[in-house]
Amino acid sequence: MVRAKARGLDANRVLDLGIYIIISALVGAKLLLLVTDFRTFKADPHELLTLARSGGVFYGGLILAVVVALWYIRRVGLPLWTTCDVFAPGIALGHVVGRFGCFFAGCCYGKPTTKPWGITFTDPFAQSNVGTPLGVPLHPTQLYEAGAELLILIVLLVTERRGRPFPGRTFWLYMLLYSISRFIIEFFRGDERGTVFMFSTSQFISLLLAPLAIAMLVYLSRAKTPEPKRARKAA
Repeated sequence: MVRAKARGLDANRVLDLGIYIIISALVGAKLLLLVTDFRTFKADPHELLTLARSGGVFYGGLILAVVVALWYIRRVGLPLWTTCDVFAPGIALGHVVGRFGCFFAGCCYGKPTTKPWGITFTDPFAQSNVGTPLGVPLHPTQLYEAGAELLILIVLLVTERRGRPFPGRTFWLYMLLYSISRFIIEFFRGDERGTVFMFSTSQFISLLLAPLAIAMLVYLSRAKTPEPKRARKAA
């Protein structure tokens, strides 16, 4: 809301948008988990109950949240890219917190490693809940991603008003940096998360997202017509 007010946006509209994003992100994350682990759920329908306690796949939440946000932004007349810029650092910060949740739960675990920073899980509940290997040092991929998101957050905030800012720059820079970091971290993941061709589902999405983000940054940087500074006030 503070970021919205600083950019001349209706903070109440932005708060409402945030609520829509939270709900759609939760639903989207679980839907993509259902798709990527479909064989597991098909073999044992009782496993569908795990969706209630699973966080889901981040990209699924991101994609559905973006779709819902675009609908709401158009519906109430908020300036599209300025509004997206308002939310971008919050997405990164939320992902930092979320990955610590993954770490504490034992999900989204890494492959076995001999590195000195390998993490060994010992709680049987983690294994029964999400299949976490016990007694084996694993790459702490949850912390890798939390660290990457923290760095992305810092980059977004530091560069936001430097150079030649334009609406959409912060949002698409986040998309670019996240897709690159996620593609790399996926090589160290050890959990089942679906494949598309020779890539994991998230790597495949990253391969599509990174060039799209670059194209949008180039396109928006050359746009001559600025976005309106204010949106319609909430009734």
